[in-house]
Amino acid sequence: PPVIEEETVSNLLSHLDPHKSMQPDGIHPRVMRELLEELAEPLSIIYQQSWLTGEVPDDWKLANVIPIHKKGCKEDPKNYRPVSLTSVPGKVMEQIILSAITQHLQD
Repeated sequence: PPVIEEETVSNLLSHLDPHKSMQPDGIHPRVMRELLEELAEPLSIIYQQSWLTGEVPDDWKLANVIPIHKKGCKEDPKNYRPVSLTSVPGKVMEQIILSAITQHLQD
């Protein structure tokens, strides 16, 4: 398994969009970005343990699904699409996993 470096986590947190909505865990992406120096090390440890054990915190599996209007009559449910808001730490872990899988497939 790859080692999940603090620098990797810090880099991913620094690229969070501060204008995104608050997630189901109540943490705004801007807060994670602003606190990246304090959060990178503990998150890298959590991510490493999650990778090694195959366990994912339950909060990272939750999503708030909200309807977003596409076009047309707002009273017609067909004119909406669902958008899932998931936790920021979970999204960062997904990026780490995607990167590791992509790297493995390229090697």
